[in-house]
Amino acid sequence: MASCSRAQVISLYRMLMKESKKFPSYNYRTYALRRVKDGFRENLHVDNPRTLDLLINQARENLAVIKRQVSIGHLYSAQRTVVEKEPHL
Repeated sequence: MASCSRAQVISLYRMLMKESKKFPSYNYRTYALRRVKDGFRENLHVDNPRTLDLLINQARENLAVIKRQVSIGHLYSAQRTVVEKEPHL
């Protein structure tokens, strides 16, 4: 596999973050956002091209999973949690 450039990694990170923000459930949304941030932060200093390609492929697979889960989440609406409710002014 061809090695990924820094721009491709940043683009993948942004796509994961953008898609994770679409979760209708607060708990799933915050979990997905936290996992994306932690995963990229954890592998920030990976220099081995093979390891980097493996991690990029895993991230792409995770992006596909997140997209599927978001679409499933929109099929079943749930009541908003207390954290999500708008404050009364």
